[in-house]
Amino acid sequence: MNKRFLFVAGSTLVSLVSGEAALATSFSPSPLFPTVNSYNTIVTTNGDSADIYFPTTANSNISQQKFSIALLLPGSRVDTSEYSQFASIVASYGFTVVVPRRIRSLPAFGFTGLLPEASQINDVLAFIVAENSNPNSPIAGTVDTDNLVLVGHSFGGSVGLTAIDNSCIYPVCEGQFQRPEQLRAAAFFGTSINVGTNQFIPIRNQGIPIALLHGNLDGSSVTLEVAQKSYDLIQEPPKALITVNGANHYGITNTNNPLGARPDPNIPTLSQNESIETIARWSALFLRGYALDDQDALEYVNNSGDGLDENITVNRQVKTVPEANSVWGLLSVLVLSVLRWGKGWMRQY
Repeated sequence: MNKRFLFVAGSTLVSLVSGEAALATSFSPSPLFPTVNSYNTIVTTNGDSADIYFPTTANSNISQQKFSIALLLPGSRVDTSEYSQFASIVASYGFTVVVPRRIRSLPAFGFTGLLPEASQINDVLAFIVAENSNPNSPIAGTVDTDNLVLVGHSFGGSVGLTAIDNSCIYPVCEGQFQRPEQLRAAAFFGTSINVGTNQFIPIRNQGIPIALLHGNLDGSSVTLEVAQKSYDLIQEPPKALITVNGANHYGITNTNNPLGARPDPNIPTLSQNESIETIARWSALFLRGYALDDQDALEYVNNSGDGLDENITVNRQVKTVPEANSVWGLLSVLVLSVLRWGKGWMRQY
């Protein structure tokens, strides 16, 4: 079992309401758990090997902690070990992160190698449910098996997007697929719906929140313009397009242009460690906000975070809420109606 220690500086946030500064709130976007453990195992439901990262607490009462499942779907040809830093940071925000390794053969494309596929989503979910009940498992009793989120990179992100759409398009999916009801939210880096599918289709997310994170220096076929097109195809809010300034296509992996992967010719200007931390932090807080109803995380990703992080530009669409004036107007009508009813009742008696 491997143990990692994570320390990220916090911030004090100031939220803005109608253009005026509101009361400052003390919220740190830093990880919630400074220590993360990991282990390698076999996903018994499909035979894939997988790395699992999970947070630990300082006391021995970890059984009371329940961490949501975060399935990381890797990019094409990228070894799962390249996501260890990213997965560790996401886990430190309170997630059990599973990174499965799938080797596939696609004769029609002349391809054999590392490549994720949609069936892994339900397979991993079923496996983690069993692992959570296994007294010999390092994560026994610590997983919230009713809460699943997706993270992914490049081809893996496209697998996730089509899964959210509840569609099965070869080669991101083989056979049949049914989106699990436990799926709550997703955050993908360096991806687009057309990766693997070769088509731009509407992403019928049915309200499942989606964040697309992208490096502005991405020199792969998945350019920022392509990501914008996929963002526009997400049918329902909440959704966000988060641009990581200075990152290229491999800003999420331990090394730039990992061995075996198709190289990105653009040289990143953001350091690899800073890029990984930025992508992981924004992914984790987006997922915490929407999947776990963490209001501080929501405030960060929807309001103050991009003003505090010079490496980030955010285009977002959140669910509309009634304006304050409209709410007061409705309350006024209600109060007046009650008063008029009261006066009428008094006259009758």
